[in-house]
Amino acid sequence: MSVISIEGMDFYAFHGCFEEERAIGTRFRVDMEMNVDTFKAQQSDNLNDTVSYLDVYQVVKREMAQSSNLLEHVADRIGQAVLDEFVQVDGVRVKVTKLNPPLGGQIAGVSVAIEKVR
Repeated sequence: MSVISIEGMDFYAFHGCFEEERAIGTRFRVDMEMNVDTFKAQQSDNLNDTVSYLDVYQVVKREMAQSSNLLEHVADRIGQAVLDEFVQVDGVRVKVTKLNPPLGGQIAGVSVAIEKVR
C-alpha cells in the first residue's frame, strides 16, 4: 500500500456561514492523501495502473466550485467523490483550509481534515 499525496491545491471559492463569504469568496487550500495499492504501477510504469493526479484534481476542483456553509461538508464531499470515482483508492484524507478567515484577527487559516475508507 502506498500513499499518494496532492498538496497545496489552491482555489478561490464561496464557502462560509456568513452571507459576505458566499458573496465575495476567499482563498482555500486543499491537501489530500490517498491510500492506493501501487504495486502494479511500480512494475509496469503505466499510468493506467494507478490514480491520475490530474483526474483527482479535476474532482476536487468540481467539488470546490459547489458552495457550502461548512468546511466539514466540503471535505466530506471531496473525500466521498474521490472514493466514488476512483476504485483504486482504498482510503482518503482530505484537509480543507480557509485562508485568512474573517475572525476579527490575524489568522493564517482554519482547517478541517477528514478521513474516509472503503
